[in-house]
Amino acid sequence: MEVFQFKSIGVIHTPHTEPGLTPIQPVFASHIQGTVTVDEEYSDGLLDLDKFSHIHLLYLFHEAHETKLRISPYLQDTPHGVFSTRHVCRPNKIGLSIVRLLSVEGGTLHVEDVDMLDGSPLLDIKPFIKRFDVREDVQSGWQEEVSDEVAEKRGLRGYCENHE
Repeated sequence: MEVFQFKSIGVIHTPHTEPGLTPIQPVFASHIQGTVTVDEEYSDGLLDLDKFSHIHLLYLFHEAHETKLRISPYLQDTPHGVFSTRHVCRPNKIGLSIVRLLSVEGGTLHVEDVDMLDGSPLLDIKPFIKRFDVREDVQSGWQEEVSDEVAEKRGLRGYCENHE
């Protein structure tokens, strides 16, 4: 198996300091603000990013240590394969979130709808582009069995505290 090495290009700062109290997706972190500090050597790459309303952040689940191939995700008690979820117990601890970009000041991005832990190492930034990222006729697998009410309850802060 090949091994790849990635270098952090910055750090994500959020009010979320406890994994069990962190929203499970940006949709459940509405209006929660944070910042992304991009290392100075990469800040020139932020040119024109301020023209986008949303960005993809790829980051490391730095507090996740265990790998499980079958898990019961936060929104359902039924076990599923980890690759059919966005759970942190992945073989490669890579997270992906779409956040609202509020502003860019030098090497600092001000963002909203943050669902990641404070101090998460930033791996990459990509602009959200409606033309490329929005799809019609999407099937969401087992997620379609979860009602909006259940998702709202389980996706909010604090639910994960008592649920594996």
